Amino acid sequence: MGICNTTGHKLISSNSDGKGKSVIVTDASNLVVDYVPENNNKITKNYKIWAEVLGRGAYGEVRKALHISTNEMRAIKIIYKNECSADDQENIFREIKILKQLDHPNIVKVYEYFSDEKFIFIVMELVQGGELFDRIMDVHHFSERKAAEIFQQILSAVNYLHLNKIVHRDLKPENILFDGENIKLIDFGTSREFDSSKKMKATHGTPYYIAPEVLEHSYNEKCDVWSCGVILYILLSGTPPFNGNNDDEILMSVRRGHYSFDIPEFAQISEYSKRLISKMLTFNPKQRVSVTEALNDTWFKVILSKKEVLLNPTVLGNLKNFNVKNKMQEAIYFFIINNMTSRDEKKELMETFKMLDTNQDGVLSKQELISGLKKVNQFISEEEVDALMGRIDHNKDKTINYTEFVAAAIDKKKLLSDERVTTCFRIFDKDGSGKISLMEFKEMFQGKNMVDDKVWSDLVKEIDQNGDGEIELTEFKAILLKLI
Repeated sequence: MGICNTTGHKLISSNSDGKGKSVIVTDASNLVVDYVPENNNKITKNYKIWAEVLGRGAYGEVRKALHISTNEMRAIKIIYKNECSADDQENIFREIKILKQLDHPNIVKVYEYFSDEKFIFIVMELVQGGELFDRIMDVHHFSERKAAEIFQQILSAVNYLHLNKIVHRDLKPENILFDGENIKLIDFGTSREFDSSKKMKATHGTPYYIAPEVLEHSYNEKCDVWSCGVILYILLSGTPPFNGNNDDEILMSVRRGHYSFDIPEFAQISEYSKRLISKMLTFNPKQRVSVTEALNDTWFKVILSKKEVLLNPTVLGNLKNFNVKNKMQEAIYFFIINNMTSRDEKKELMETFKMLDTNQDGVLSKQELISGLKKVNQFISEEEVDALMGRIDHNKDKTINYTEFVAAAIDKKKLLSDERVTTCFRIFDKDGSGKISLMEFKEMFQGKNMVDDKVWSDLVKEIDQNGDGEIELTEFKAILLKLI
């Protein structure tokens, strides 16, 4: 019996005092730039939305769209406000808030969002490799090595979520997309931030994959571990461990928690994989492994024998020499990294990032950076690495996230081509005047932050060579070319 279809930056801080009150930023050094803003334009001004529907959900659909300024294809999730309640809309904005916080190579990237009287539009990267679910339906089940390659990426993404105190709550093959040989975790509609000291109660999930404690309305983030265990069982066998003729029977099977490896598909599968599945499908969440423990399981070490991959010394040299001069230069440069770099440009960087991230927590530590540089015979002193971390660590959390790594390690001569910089200037120059005004910079970067106008005025002065209070193309190019 095969699987059944169930379809039917590091954390960005806000400018608040921790008590829910807004704080007006009066110093540029305290400004947190919003790189995933709400766009107040009419969406058709920025995107040409295609008729092709990629998928449908409870409140809307996902379509392809062309980003007019960059000529890049993206995916837009369109939510119909008249089909969802005020609470549902609040949950959708919570999903956006969570997506804005995430920065991991195996998690779908969000660019911006729009909201008008009828719709909410969430603009995300377009991932076209199809669902893991469809791939399972095509091949029935994967070889143990291929399953390990896929599953390691899934666990890496979930580990990153849990380390950042976010629980997904609906992990399943339909919410995992292929992007070439890599995977992307999607659909954070049921996700939420969690407090390790408190149990969650709301029931979220899909019958085949839901953890038994969720059905009892008392659970923690380890509900995701159970779902991962079910996914691995399916990857290796093509059939779910908990089955039934309808949802009630499936949920009854989940509540009992009994499953078996006594099926033909598991005859040739290693004991290591069965032990890992058993650790993740342990009925008592207190005895169930964490995602971090699962990632470090012996199965991966045995099945994915470590092949030595050479690190590119040029990439790490770019990393070592990265240095931004001021806040405005940094803001514009990171806008380009976030919005104007292609999948191909980041492909090698993503592989390098994963190789350097030896503990697979989704960020690079100081020690991981030192180890990587040593592998390409680039010595670096303790003092130098502290200075390097200070230059690369854009959000000042003492680690290097994926976007920060890409920004520092990418070939800046290719990135900052005349064509791309000019296109970026035109995106900022919203009224087409040939100059970027203070108000246009505010619209691009302020988001929902409360920022004193003097802060923006001071930031513009950093790159305003002729002192006219606006930025011309030559001034815009000059500040970015200093990064090369």
